[in-house]
Amino acid sequence: MTEVLQYSPQGVCCKMMQIKLNNDVIEDVDFLGGCPGNLLGIRNLVKGMKIDDVIEKFQGIPCGGKSTSCPDQLAKCLISYKASTPAS
Repeated sequence: MTEVLQYSPQGVCCKMMQIKLNNDVIEDVDFLGGCPGNLLGIRNLVKGMKIDDVIEKFQGIPCGGKSTSCPDQLAKCLISYKASTPAS
């Protein structure tokens, strides 16, 4: 089942993330705002990855002097999604 999540990240340049999920696999992700090259790289990396793998790789990554980053915010979105989704 395909779902589309919209997430407003906090503490980063990106203003909106839209994540397309098919069960536990990321089909696509789009970003509004932020660093275009870096976010295109993230988009290409996560396509086809399982949610847990993205969380494991991206959670806790800082950006410059910030305690968070766009990858970390994507992980936070996915953690929140998993917490709100009943286990199958």
